[in-house]
Amino acid sequence: MDKLPEYVANHPWLVAIAVAALLIVIVYEVIARRDDFASISSQELVRLQNAGGLVLDLRDTESFAAGHIGGARHMDSADILRATEKLPKHKEKPVIVYCKSGTTGASAVRVLASQGFTQAFNLRGGLAAWSAEGMPLTQEEKG
Repeated sequence: MDKLPEYVANHPWLVAIAVAALLIVIVYEVIARRDDFASISSQELVRLQNAGGLVLDLRDTESFAAGHIGGARHMDSADILRATEKLPKHKEKPVIVYCKSGTTGASAVRVLASQGFTQAFNLRGGLAAWSAEGMPLTQEEKG
């Protein structure tokens, strides 16, 4: 340990690269854990929806109209802040949110949890993952 200062002094570029690599790993892990908060798979979404869960599409109106998960309701991502007023009957029931990639959904789940929703979940990977798994989309009106 007593030679560490000497090593750092003799190899500043190697130490800087090692520190940068460590910071990159830490940032990557923080982002991965943030986006994976209360996330569920497509199959789990179907199971919860069949058990009476509410599915909310957080994408814009045009994207929702172009295709969404069957039975999903459109809710503007800004309306999540008022979910207690808009969805009072669902505070104790499963509420599954999704967006295009899962990032907005992860943030929405945190907001829902802070408002007292006990079973709030995010579709892991969003609608992109749903589509990649070959799961169906619909254009039915429900909103």
